[in-house]
Amino acid sequence: MGGRLSGPLDKRQKQQLRARVDTLLGDFLPCYRGQLAASVLRQISHELDPQEPVGCQLLHSKKLPRVREHQGPLTLLRGHPTRWQPVFCVLRGDGLLQWFSNKEDHESGGRPLGSATLTGFTLLTSQCDYLRLLDAVCPHTSGGPTPEEPEALLDTAVSWPLFLQHPFRRHLCLAAGTREAQRAWRLALQGGIRLRATVLQRSQAPAARAFLDAVRLYRQHRGHFGDDDVTLGSDAEVLTALLLQELLPELRAHSLPGLRGAGRARAWAWTELLDAVHGAVLAAASAGLRAFQPEKDELLAALDRTLRPDLDHLLRLREAAAARLRAHLQARLESCLRREVDPQLPRVVHSLQSGVEATLGAVRGLLAQAMERLSRRLRRTPSGERLRREVYTFGEIPWDPETMQVCYREAERSQRRLEQLLSPFGFLGMRGLVFGAQDLAQQLMANAVATFLQLADQCLTSALDRAQAAGQLEKVRGRVLKKFESDSRAAQRKFTRGCLSRIFLPFLLSRLLPGSKVELPEAEGDVLAAAGSNQALTIEGICVDVIRAALMEQIDLELAAAQGAGCLDTPWNPEGVSS
Repeated sequence: MGGRLSGPLDKRQKQQLRARVDTLLGDFLPCYRGQLAASVLRQISHELDPQEPVGCQLLHSKKLPRVREHQGPLTLLRGHPTRWQPVFCVLRGDGLLQWFSNKEDHESGGRPLGSATLTGFTLLTSQCDYLRLLDAVCPHTSGGPTPEEPEALLDTAVSWPLFLQHPFRRHLCLAAGTREAQRAWRLALQGGIRLRATVLQRSQAPAARAFLDAVRLYRQHRGHFGDDDVTLGSDAEVLTALLLQELLPELRAHSLPGLRGAGRARAWAWTELLDAVHGAVLAAASAGLRAFQPEKDELLAALDRTLRPDLDHLLRLREAAAARLRAHLQARLESCLRREVDPQLPRVVHSLQSGVEATLGAVRGLLAQAMERLSRRLRRTPSGERLRREVYTFGEIPWDPETMQVCYREAERSQRRLEQLLSPFGFLGMRGLVFGAQDLAQQLMANAVATFLQLADQCLTSALDRAQAAGQLEKVRGRVLKKFESDSRAAQRKFTRGCLSRIFLPFLLSRLLPGSKVELPEAEGDVLAAAGSNQALTIEGICVDVIRAALMEQIDLELAAAQGAGCLDTPWNPEGVSS
């Protein structure tokens, strides 16, 4: 097909990309070191804070987030010239998609023909939608199709397609054999995309928190304050996306004109070029982070040793500096909140809460139905083997994409309205919000299922007949639903507060931080002199904390108003809608 690359990146090009990654790491790692110190200090202070909230009532599921492995025959657009070829595809539990020549190659342990981690991909099941997207990749092209590689790429209608599109990687064009197979693959692939995307967001480790804060700081220093979905993926994948965003205009200017062909053939060649660049950058970023790992481990251990004895002193110092910064920022901060945030906050809170309520309500309804179904099976089924199968099926609900789809779909429904509300604030991270709500639904379901199975195991004994066992199971069902309602209310509030902070904090920082950084040299000198060289306290970090605290105060007032209006504490009904 037209525009095919003559070969992979040459040695000079790879060296240039490694140099760009080295420059990125040289700028990023100092931010990361500082945020590691701040993150460890925050963790230690939280550990010793007597005001920590009461823990969850449900057991925490010990099963790691995963995708249910899915496999089967598909056709894949591949080769030069491209054509549809049969392959056997396997989606692994870690979200890695592999394809083989046939099922036998997979089962015999053969090497896959190819593979792709699903981070950053978007799945389309409409050929028209995909072709419109492909046509927009290179809207202004010159030249014509070559005879051996025609323009008519994908002109033939494809039944049951699965198009995986990525902004910086080669597209994957797949097709299933039936509508049912397409649906099963769609749900499985969407789960893999989400699992790969939220690996950092799910982690509570100080290093993960520090990395995300460092990415924010790195971008902030370059004038980019708005939140978007660049932070989805692993640490190396996030750094790769950061650099590809910087390189994209340069690549378009210097490499796109040299691609042969026109239209879709040229667009396809462009994705191949981006894929080669992405692979080289990802390899270099991964190597750089691996090289930093020993230093990071040593730094984390040293920070824990040095910060704990000085905690009280550091917290007093931070509060003193924060008081001065609050006084300095108060007028501008209050004005910005009053004029720009407060007028929109109620609508954003309502829209966000409605989506989360519907999502967790669907989880509650699904859980109640599944526990009731299991109880009925116990009353009716004399077969121990069949009951064991029912228990296993119940335990797999959180990882079953078909069953959980009703919950995941609720998380997507408010997306368009939220995007409209949030666009004035420069927020472009809707995929992250939706994935976060879906992760929350899966985690709460997993916790509830684990709690039910443990309580049922404790109360069901061989001495009970079926009627007595069913009665005990009904009591367990009631207890689990009460625990779920308590945990879901707390989780909804925490999730909503976190989302609102992600939405509005970067906007406030863009309005307030640039003019504040250089106005307090005396305060910065005091902080740095007292904090030493560990970077746990910086004037910029304290300034962000002050702005965040004021924002969270406004958010909590709005959430309290919503709760008073009956939006937060109302019980869930089985249909997943607030009563």
